[in-house]
Amino acid sequence: MPIENIPLAAVLGSPISHSKSPTLYNYWFKKYSIRGHYIPIDVDPSNLNQILRVMPKMGFVGANVTIPHKEIVLTIADQISDRAAVIGAANTLSFTKAGKIFADNTDGEGFIENLRHHYPSWNPKEGPAIVLGAGGASRAVVSALLQNSTPEIWIANRTRARAEKMTSDFGARLRVIDWYAVSKFISEAATLVNATSLGMIGKPKLQIDLRPLSKKTLVSDLVYAPLETDLLLFAKNKGCRTVNGIGMLIHQAMPGFSRWFGTKPAIDHEIKNLLLA
Repeated sequence: MPIENIPLAAVLGSPISHSKSPTLYNYWFKKYSIRGHYIPIDVDPSNLNQILRVMPKMGFVGANVTIPHKEIVLTIADQISDRAAVIGAANTLSFTKAGKIFADNTDGEGFIENLRHHYPSWNPKEGPAIVLGAGGASRAVVSALLQNSTPEIWIANRTRARAEKMTSDFGARLRVIDWYAVSKFISEAATLVNATSLGMIGKPKLQIDLRPLSKKTLVSDLVYAPLETDLLLFAKNKGCRTVNGIGMLIHQAMPGFSRWFGTKPAIDHEIKNLLLA
C-alpha cells in the first residue's frame, strides 16, 4: 500500500520560538480534520535561499516568513504578488510542484479584516489615519489603508528618514509628522494605528501624549502581548473603539491556510483563548 504524503508548512524566522503560528495552524488541522503539520524553523539569513529551495522537495506546500526574512525573501522568490511588491516585504510563500516560490503579503489584508470583524461599520474614508512606525508592518498597514480609500495618512517614526522614504514609495496621500508632535495631530485622526513594538512586553513604552485623543477615533495596536496595551487601555477609557493585535495574527494566516490546505478557516473564541494562554 502506498504511503500517503502529508502536506507540510512552516514558519521561518530567527528567533522563532516565540511564534504563535504553529499553535494556530495545528488548531485548524484538528478542527477541520486535516492531515497536515506546521512547524517553526529557526533559519539564519545566510541559509534562507538554500532552505527554501529544498523545502518543496521535502513535501512543504508553503511557509510563512517573519523577522528578519520578510524583505530579503523577495530577492529569492520566483514570482511576487503586486501587494508584496508595493509593500516591499512578504510573509506568505507558496511552493509549486516544480519547486517555484510565490511570495505574497497578507499582513495588510489581515489588518483590515481584523478591524472590520470587530467593527463592521468602520469606514476608512471618514478621515485621516495616523500610523506609528515605518517598518514592514507599517508599510503593510499603509498600503491596505490606501487601497481602502483612506483620504490621508500621517506617518510618525522615531527615525524620520524612514518615514520620509514611505512618502516617496506610497505617494501624495502620505505626510510625515514628527514623532514628538503626534499629540498635535491626534485629535484629528479617524484611525490611529501603533505599528511599532513599543508597548510590547520587554520593549519600551509608547511615550506619546494621548490626552487630545478623540473618542470618535478607532485605535488599533498590532501588539498582542500584552493583549491590552497602555495605548488601548487609555483609548478604551476615553470611549474609543479599540482593536488589539491578536485578530490580525489570525486573519493574516487565513489566506495561507486556505491556499495550502484547501479549507477556509473560521475565527472562534477558542482559538483566541488558546493563542493567549
